[in-house]
Formats: sequence, C-alpha cells, structure tokens
Amino acid sequence: MMVSGHYHLTYCTNIHPGENWKVTFENLKKYVPIIKRAFSANNDFGLGLRLSNQASIELAKDGNLEKFKEWLHENGVYIFTMNGFPYGNFHHQRVKDQVHAPDWTTDERYDYTSRLFDQLTILLPKGMSGGISTSPVSYKHWFSSKDAIQDAFEKGARNMLEIAQKLYQIEQEKGIYLHLDIEPEPDGLLENTEDVLMFFNDYLLPIGAKYFKKRMGLNAVESEALIKRHLTLCYDVCHFSLAYEEPGDTFEKLREQGVRIGKVQISAALKLLFDEAAKEDIWNALSRFDEPVYLHQVTERTGESVKTYSDLPEVLGKKNDFLELRAHFHVPIFLEQFAPLYSTQDHIIKVLDYLKKDAVCDHLEVETYTWEVLPEQLKEELPTSIVRELNWVKQRLGR
Repeated sequence: MMVSGHYHLTYCTNIHPGENWKVTFENLKKYVPIIKRAFSANNDFGLGLRLSNQASIELAKDGNLEKFKEWLHENGVYIFTMNGFPYGNFHHQRVKDQVHAPDWTTDERYDYTSRLFDQLTILLPKGMSGGISTSPVSYKHWFSSKDAIQDAFEKGARNMLEIAQKLYQIEQEKGIYLHLDIEPEPDGLLENTEDVLMFFNDYLLPIGAKYFKKRMGLNAVESEALIKRHLTLCYDVCHFSLAYEEPGDTFEKLREQGVRIGKVQISAALKLLFDEAAKEDIWNALSRFDEPVYLHQVTERTGESVKTYSDLPEVLGKKNDFLELRAHFHVPIFLEQFAPLYSTQDHIIKVLDYLKKDAVCDHLEVETYTWEVLPEQLKEELPTSIVRELNWVKQRLGR
C-alpha cells in the first residue's frame, strides 16, 4: 500500500510456507485477499514477495508468471520488493545457519538472485522502483581464518557486481530502476554499519573500478555511481538493534558515504533487562523462545563492543548475569513487553520517527516471520496479526 504518497508499506510473505510455486501460490491466494480487504480495501496493496529457489524456477515455467501477474491485477495487488535471502525451504524444518546457504561465493546464489530480478522486472508496476533483499555475503562461523573471510568477501563482491551490471543494463534498456538490498545480521560476514562501509570501501568499490573499466570502459567515479545506485542496504530494524546502533547514527554515516537504503524491514528483537529479583522468571520466559527451526543469536554490549552468542542455547546453558541482552527472534512489533521480557519496539519507533522527517527509503516491509514458532500465548489468527502490525506502523507514521 502507498501510504500518503511517500511509502510503500507491506509485509513479507516469508511468513507463509513456500517450498515450491504450488504451495506459495496457494498461500498467497488464501491469505493476501483477506489482508488486503482489511488493510487496504480501497487502494492497491503492495506485497513483499518471498520465493524459494524452487518456487522461482517453477514460476518461470508453463506460463505461471503471466498467470500470477493476471491474478495480482485482478486482486489489486502489486509486487515492489522481494526477499531473496532464504534460498531453500523456510518452514517446517531446521533452517538455522543454512539460511545463508548457498552464499554469495557461489554461482547458485548469483543464479537465484538474477532469476528473481528477471521476474521482478516483469511483475513491477510501470514507473516504480523495485528491490530484492539478500544475505550479508555469508555466515561468519563457516570460515576458520582471515584469509578465508577475505576470499569470501572478494568472491561475494564479484558476484554482486555482476548483479549490479545486470541491473544497470535493465535500467538502460527498459527504464526500470532495480536495486539489490544487502541485509546485515549478527554472525553474518556483515553485521553492522561499520561492516557495510568496509565492504563498499575495501571490496565493492576497488574491485568494481577494475571490473567496470574492463567490462564497460567506466572511470572510477562512474563505476562508484553505478555500484551505489544498484547495490544498497536492507536496514532490518531487529538486526541493527542487535548491533546496539542508533538509527540516526547509521543513517547519517551511510549518507556521508553515499550508500543508499533500498529497504527498511520493520521487525523487533527480544530485549532482556537484568533484574535480580526476577532473574529466574526472565530465564524461564526466554527458554520458551528456544525452538529448533531458526537461528536466534543473542547480543550483549560490553563496553564499546558487542559480544554475539551464536544461538539461544549458548546463553541458556550458562545463565550468566548481564545488564541487557537482545535476542534475534522476530517478535510481534505491536507489543512492547512480553513480561518479564521486552522488545526492541523503541528502536522501530526511532526509525519511523526519523523517516517522518527524512524519507531515506520508501520501501517498508514488516518482517515478523516467526508466528508459527511463537509461544502459544502470543499467537493469534495469522491475517489478524499481520493487519494489526501493518496498522500499527501506519499509525506510528501518522498517516
């Protein structure tokens, strides 16, 4: 939905199972019309589409893409952003660190992302820009040395630069502006603002200068402009709150370096504030979020640095005292407290308040995908929960 002419506000369909196109389309037909009627009855409704690799392959066959485009038109729905982070199945089986696989060092990740952009080019309404969010190059714990990490950054940069060239050519030939939105998260090779700027300055720009000079005859200034136009940041609020970074600081640092934000994913993490008297209750409450499907990194601020624990069991096994912990669990954004736990909803509010005065991005996507693995007391009927989240954002934006 276009909110007051400034933002496209949607939710991400990674909330629905979609291991193949048949299942994906069945779930879209089941849920999206209900959500649209409740949230955007009189206007077209923008959708954040998530396709697994298998679903994307099947969408390209047997006229499925044209049938889907026709269904979107008939139902007043349009696609402007896609989630290209999870490659495989995202429900009903263990995902954990495999959400990063295959990573950006592989041809498989390039081929998947390239195909998604081909499909977005066809689905995107005329005159609108489109973006696809993607992984932060790879997963940190898959590499045992600095040399291996450097090699991953170099390979990842080259594959992303090939995507940038593809997007440049699409814009030149068809007038469609597309961007790849790189999404940092805890224990990814990119975790925070500093990492993102390092990746641009140490890898994308220098490797890209040689790449685009050889491929297209561009000088360094022209190459940098192309790279920063088509390779952007996906600012996931949950992930950046886990990095203990203030939104305004991140946005200003990116602006100074000319790095664009392609998408803001609106999501909340769990927050634990130490209370000696309620310590046992806090640990018991947190243990109810320990589930076997997704990776739930935990971060702790220690002085000027942030310590990351790879998953909830690592913290629950020790139960050390702390001042504050934050856990990567996308909890409902409309709740500030899950007594005796809290959420990082305050971080979302800061982001939305900033957007009201400075629209650094017009693609807003609510990304609470953990509904089916939430503790029972937090579960509601799915469409009701999604609409409640969308309305909460709309109200916070003052629209």
